[in-house]
Amino acid sequence: MKLNDLKPNEGARKDRKRVGRGISAGQGKTAGRGTKGQGARAGKPVRKYHQGGNLPFFRRLPFVRGKGFTPLSRLEYNEINLDQLNEFAAGSLVTPESMAAMRLLRNPENPTVILGRGEINVALKVSAHRVSQSARAKIEAAGGSVEIIEN
Repeated sequence: MKLNDLKPNEGARKDRKRVGRGISAGQGKTAGRGTKGQGARAGKPVRKYHQGGNLPFFRRLPFVRGKGFTPLSRLEYNEINLDQLNEFAAGSLVTPESMAAMRLLRNPENPTVILGRGEINVALKVSAHRVSQSARAKIEAAGGSVEIIEN
């Protein structure tokens, strides 16, 4: 056996398809590119994510989401102010579940934060995910207590 006797296995190599070489070749005229349009022109393979002149999807996203860019992983809280807690009876336990029962929460699945707007007249045992410093001071001044829920 000599080097000039070596051949690849049968079917291992395929001749490339010669397109646009007349009707008898089977891929003449439009050469498999269809008729007209961007795909038929020279320089055909447009870059990835090209959208034909429209504003690309990833540049359109901030406008779709609202004003500017909003992180998808942002944590939204249910904000409750002290003047809303005056509806509870004195000495009662205020939890996210009890606030949801009184329809004070927008979305009960989100964590709850107590803010210090208004005054509180009753002593309450408040349990929330976050409490502002002014709200904590007012609750404790009214004789109540604050407990932070860990996520």
